[in-house]
Amino acid sequence: MTQNSTGKLSFFLRSVKDVISFFFVLTKKVRKTKIFFILSFLPVFMAFIVKFSQIFSLSRNIEGIYIFNNMIMAFYMQFLILILALFYGTSVNSEELEGKTLTYLTTRPVSKSAIIIGKYISYTVLTIIMTTLGVVFSFLVLNLNDLHKLYLYKILLRDVAVLGLGLMCYTAFFTFVGTILKRSIMFGLIFSFGWENVIQYFPGSTQKFTIVHYLKSLLPSSSTGRFSFLLFRLEPSSTGIAIFMLVLISIVFLALACLLFTFKEHILED
Repeated sequence: MTQNSTGKLSFFLRSVKDVISFFFVLTKKVRKTKIFFILSFLPVFMAFIVKFSQIFSLSRNIEGIYIFNNMIMAFYMQFLILILALFYGTSVNSEELEGKTLTYLTTRPVSKSAIIIGKYISYTVLTIIMTTLGVVFSFLVLNLNDLHKLYLYKILLRDVAVLGLGLMCYTAFFTFVGTILKRSIMFGLIFSFGWENVIQYFPGSTQKFTIVHYLKSLLPSSSTGRFSFLLFRLEPSSTGIAIFMLVLISIVFLALACLLFTFKEHILED
């Protein structure tokens, strides 16, 4: 009995690994990935513009780390990771239906759960790589004169980790959404730029019903500065609670997506 269970687990893990490697290589080459890769580098171009303007400006320059932190908040956390997670998460299921490749996948000696988990991991890793590259290059450009200061790299690692957790959590949620809804992109846009970008500013416990609340709870609060409106009314949860909730949300929605994909009857449209 134990050997049988071990064999099933080994087969499942091997299946997940095969799905990850296949879709990671495949997705790197598609046009969508190239477009999102360029999008993820927009802050780098913005960083160059800011840096050149500081070089030729006679006025007092704003610290690069200050601009960097607010760029993370304004562009990556409020926009990019939502877009990446939405389009990659919902496509875990929908691209197989639209491309009529679902029958081929489900007839292979691979469990349906392994397909969902493998594609989820490959897409999450890919989006984390895209985001991290943009963040790192932005950091280097904006802090060109202060790269000898070691504390700056702690900030960089923290921001990369927070964005990675955000992509992990949002992608799991949108994987579930893409499995249960036909119009998943429309719902995702409403959720991302409606619910997530509005409810986070509600006072009290209401804001805790958003994912972004737990992401912002992992960043240091700032009560002053030009961009402090991004943390307006934030009542942060503790670091431990924030990490626990992000991991829990990811596991729950990924598990629900696996269950739905396994037992739901999928109808391929002409």
